Amino acid sequence: MATMPSRASFYNQLLAVCVVLMACFALPYPWNRFASIGYLLLAGVLIRGLGHPSADLPLPRAWRRGFPALGVTAVGFWLLWTFTPLQMRSTGIPVIVFWTVFGGWSAVLLIRMLARERQVTGSVLKGALAGYLMLGLAAGLLLCGLETIQPESFSGIAIEPPAEGHGLTVWGMNFARLNYFAFVSLTTMGYGDVVPRTPAASMICVMVAIAGTFYIATVMGILISRLTIQDSEQPPNS
Repeated sequence: MATMPSRASFYNQLLAVCVVLMACFALPYPWNRFASIGYLLLAGVLIRGLGHPSADLPLPRAWRRGFPALGVTAVGFWLLWTFTPLQMRSTGIPVIVFWTVFGGWSAVLLIRMLARERQVTGSVLKGALAGYLMLGLAAGLLLCGLETIQPESFSGIAIEPPAEGHGLTVWGMNFARLNYFAFVSLTTMGYGDVVPRTPAASMICVMVAIAGTFYIATVMGILISRLTIQDSEQPPNS
């Protein structure tokens, strides 16, 4: 039976996978599309780190059984979507649904884990940052799925390489700019170079912005409360 890694180890692994995934998206095409493989690693780290009960993260039975199954299902639909022809646009629908639930559930479990920390250490800060990056990467996957279902949902992007012919699979798409826009929406920066053009795209961007704001507010509240406790427990200077 798989065991849950220590909290510090999990935070480090999650942050490393997120950083590597983002670095891959920064590579020129076609090398940046190998970042998609990173989603397999991301899902694996989340399932292993958050899907097993422990003293660090006690889980109800339904959560204990449902979360790993949800993660595996999300990965399965991601694989189906990635290796199907672009004309089969409906394969992106379950990707959006299951990765939305999986990413949101992962964020909730990670926040619960951070809330059980007694002190703000370097590993705790890594975990908080990793959760934020994970939300942005999950949001990027949602935007990519939407663009394959409803082409031209966003202006200012070019996902199809001009040198490729018809019959292109989703794997051949250049999704780097959509992932960039996912983080722009998450941080509510709004540069204006990429703009949602359909109601579905607009509402997903609103959801992403709300999720990012909520995550920051919640995690900041946890970290500030822990810092306050640490200060109160320190002996006064003589």
